[in-house]
Amino acid sequence: MAEAAAAKAERASERSRVSGIERAVQICDHLLAMGRPLTAYDVSKALGAPMSTIYGVVDSLLRQDLLSRDRDGLLWFGPRLYHYGLAYGRSLNLLETASQEMRELSRLLGETVQVCGRDDGHMVVLAMAEPPGHFRVSSKVGTRVPLNWTASGRLLIGHLPWPERIELMRRVAQPSPTGMAETDPESLCRAGETALAEKLAIQLSESDFAVACIAAPICTPNGDCDATISVVLPEQKARERERTYSVAVQEAASRIERLLGWTA
Repeated sequence: MAEAAAAKAERASERSRVSGIERAVQICDHLLAMGRPLTAYDVSKALGAPMSTIYGVVDSLLRQDLLSRDRDGLLWFGPRLYHYGLAYGRSLNLLETASQEMRELSRLLGETVQVCGRDDGHMVVLAMAEPPGHFRVSSKVGTRVPLNWTASGRLLIGHLPWPERIELMRRVAQPSPTGMAETDPESLCRAGETALAEKLAIQLSESDFAVACIAAPICTPNGDCDATISVVLPEQKARERERTYSVAVQEAASRIERLLGWTA
């Protein structure tokens, strides 16, 4: 009986949390639709929701700066939403601009080119362009690989403060299938800092046998590596024409930064 009661209470709590989130979205949607600040009473009446419920959600949103209230008690969007919107808009612009350069670079080099980002301890393939033909190296969009396996991974951590960087590597570094990926946290952190300073990272057979990746960082005005652009190709070809591929990805990354207005 006690277990059943606990399970019922847990389900009720979950419904309450979901309801709170839904109410918050409804409030924001209504403010957006009306296009002007409103009182909590106006919102409650429009949504047909109990005043006590709306007031509770509004108070929570105000504490988190997701809503703001002026001297007349009118509600409007808060500063935290503004920052979220900027971050979202920046990511859309980045991916769209980077994808255009990615496709052009793939066409010019005749190799697979990827745009990658970071999700905690993983590098994620955000976009990819493949050349025509049967002999190519590729992976699927959405592929997640431990940061320490990849050239892009080193670049994506290079701007992090040392304490944050070392904690991250201690937590997520793991051996690769080839056994060639570095796993020592301090070595990885130093390599990331060096790679970002040089605006280039190269990995050979660290993730997959006989596969290489040559990557360059796409950096924001404050020097954070938001994403990378890289060419993925057979290791032998990378060794034979390392400078050609290195210059190509670096120039592509620089063009993306200029197009986004991040560099002059």
